[in-house]
Amino acid sequence: MDSIRHMEQPQVEHSVTDGVATVVISNPAKRNAMTAGMWRALPELLASLAADRDVRALVLTGAGSSFCAGADISALREPGDEQQSLAVDAEEALAGFPKPTLAAVRGHCVGGGSQLAAACDLRFAEEGALFGITPAKLGIVYPSSSTRRLVSLVGPSAAKYLLFSGELIDTDRALRTGLVDEVLPAGGLDKRVAEFTRVLVARSALTQAAAKEFAAGRTDRDAYWAEQARGSGEREEGVAAFLERRAPRFTYEV
Repeated sequence: MDSIRHMEQPQVEHSVTDGVATVVISNPAKRNAMTAGMWRALPELLASLAADRDVRALVLTGAGSSFCAGADISALREPGDEQQSLAVDAEEALAGFPKPTLAAVRGHCVGGGSQLAAACDLRFAEEGALFGITPAKLGIVYPSSSTRRLVSLVGPSAAKYLLFSGELIDTDRALRTGLVDEVLPAGGLDKRVAEFTRVLVARSALTQAAAKEFAAGRTDRDAYWAEQARGSGEREEGVAAFLERRAPRFTYEV
């Protein structure tokens, strides 16, 4: 097991325990705002974790009492679009992670933080969390890829509400719009995330990987996944375990 490395400067930390990689956005002095260095580090870290056969699922969260307050606004004073480009690269790396991903959100999830959370497969939030997508407050054009992802998640009307106004919404509204999947009482987020990721790790990675691609809109991989299924032994194990009333021992690796 990797230990989480604590350092004073803003960074993206990680640990791996029992098949679950936990990636922590750590810049507590600024509600975990993402610096350029943090944006750059995330795709490389995700690539490493994707290649790790011991990793079956990934949790993205923030250090302390916030998830992520977005990009470090001070960096936006610099000319050019590098910060936005780095954010999109990180978002796409997260969306393309081949194993199930879950954002565990408490506190502020704003701007680039919401961008990262939306790129995860699932989002669990603690009561009191606040969500917002705030480019309209700064005169920034939100990336087209990020806009499309948001629309697919919450629908056109809710996406326009968030993008046009830049207003923050609470967990009740986030749950109604589909921006989050579960809302947990204060103090209950970590326990629920641990329980649910144990479920993910116990399920078939074959099913999960194929479902993730199909849900993302891939239409050219039916034959590939059918071939993977035929040679995997996953169905045989799943059916045998069901009939024998035992936990299945799935062996397929992504």
